[in-house]
Amino acid sequence: MRVIKAKVLGFCMGVRRAIDLTGAEAQRAAKKNSQVFTIGKIIHNKRALDEITALGVRFEDELPANGANCSVVIRAHGISPAVETDLREKNYHIVDATCPNVKLSQLKAEEFIRAGYGLFIAGDVNHAEIIGIAGYAREAPLQEAREAPLKEAQISNQIFCEVVGNAKDAGKAAKKLYGLNHDIKTAIIAQTTISEADYYKISEAVRLFFPNLEIIQTICPATKERQSALRELFEKTDAVIIAGGKESANTQHLFSIAKESGKPCALAEDASQISEEFFKYETVGISAGASTPDSVVDEIEERLIKSHLS
Repeated sequence: MRVIKAKVLGFCMGVRRAIDLTGAEAQRAAKKNSQVFTIGKIIHNKRALDEITALGVRFEDELPANGANCSVVIRAHGISPAVETDLREKNYHIVDATCPNVKLSQLKAEEFIRAGYGLFIAGDVNHAEIIGIAGYAREAPLQEAREAPLKEAQISNQIFCEVVGNAKDAGKAAKKLYGLNHDIKTAIIAQTTISEADYYKISEAVRLFFPNLEIIQTICPATKERQSALRELFEKTDAVIIAGGKESANTQHLFSIAKESGKPCALAEDASQISEEFFKYETVGISAGASTPDSVVDEIEERLIKSHLS
């Protein structure tokens, strides 16, 4: 058997940075006998999570009310301004590991709302990254209102920020905004891990109502590189395995692309999840999500080769 790995593999810059910052904070906290938390999982990969947990880091959806002598690492997906304010008020030491690309999206969303735009955010409404970006769009003007004559309700009614997960939802949201103000300037930004094809479809659905829509390219370059590298594998292989966590958005997007290709494909979190079907192929490609450690990819490659030889 011949195994071909995609040209782009391993942790992306944002994930690597978040892991490094978390590890460094865990070492600092250990010396001071303090606790380290993250809001939710710092990375969507079980092996990497196990290694971080071994350092004493705790992953919580809700943190203790008193953050004295505690650190919280903001994961690469980022958080909303309201959540960050709450953490500071509870006396947490904050380590901001928000991916720089995500941070740019957050600030851009806030900028558009302050400029009076109607804003569309393309992505999964339940994804932590999107929740954080939408928070920057919706909350920052309200923060100003607390120090201004206008009431928060008046400001809130002037904000249009809709998260749209597909072209159908985008069309509905655009129609809604058109009915409210068809002359408003509009913009759209995307979840950093969305596929270019999905972003294009969503943007075109909005452009039917707002032809002058400003489409901001917020898809992470690493995401596009991984998706392009995966497509290159289709021409060289009989089947493809996507290595990564099932909870990882960018891994799921890679898996969707693989399924659309028509090639036999599977998503495997580790080598034990490879089905025997893949041992019969002459050439198998391996792609991996941005949160997948190199060790997982190497083990999948080793099992494919050994199983074929046996």
